[in-house]
Amino acid sequence: MRKSWIAFSSILMKDMRSYYLKPPNISWGLVFPIAWTLMFFLRSPVQVEVRDLLPGVMALSILFGTTSMLAVTITFERKSRSFERLLLAPISLNLLMLAKTAGAIIFGMANAFVPVLFAAFMIDLTGVNWPMVLGSVILLALTSTFLGLFVAVSVSQVFEAQTFSNFFRFPMLFLCGLFIPLARLPAFLRPLSYALPLTYGADILKTAVNNSGVLPVPLSFAALVAFSIFLFGYSIYNVNRKWIL
Repeated sequence: MRKSWIAFSSILMKDMRSYYLKPPNISWGLVFPIAWTLMFFLRSPVQVEVRDLLPGVMALSILFGTTSMLAVTITFERKSRSFERLLLAPISLNLLMLAKTAGAIIFGMANAFVPVLFAAFMIDLTGVNWPMVLGSVILLALTSTFLGLFVAVSVSQVFEAQTFSNFFRFPMLFLCGLFIPLARLPAFLRPLSYALPLTYGADILKTAVNNSGVLPVPLSFAALVAFSIFLFGYSIYNVNRKWIL
């Protein structure tokens, strides 16, 4: 157990030192969420309801931060063949992949509170259900990270991972109820919305911040847990099938 913990923490700290300030993480993981936040909160031609926009911006910050992180850490190490050396570490494959994703989870959770800091200077945040916010941020970071892991183990180049990630990320802007309510979407698109994990994370945040969610909170939490388990399990299956002979 002690050796496994040492290996886990060593892999996590190495990733944090080596990859947090890589250009894809800076551009997509840090600059993009901050720019997105400022665009909505400060540069709108009309007065906006910051409290209404806050859940969506938080969810986007998590999504882009986590998926950008995994695009670098996994695909870069696979290309340089350093990932193969990690497979020799005295830990299970599941624990190894959790160590590789832990940095992205932390990164995504930290990103989620960047919009909160901006909003705190502009509006009164009393009445926010902070335990629910924290729970949704943790689960949304897990789900988004494992979505990034699913993408990363499916490609071989960093630019391919970023491109493939955008195939999922940008449609979510419009399909997950972040800024367009689900009830306003065309009927044929709503089933797709409910098949995307960000829908449930954003809805929990809406309930926690301004009590405007439309889905039962227990259902949304259960859906995020199910998505996390499925995405992580399928990614491990792909690693076993494609990377381990």
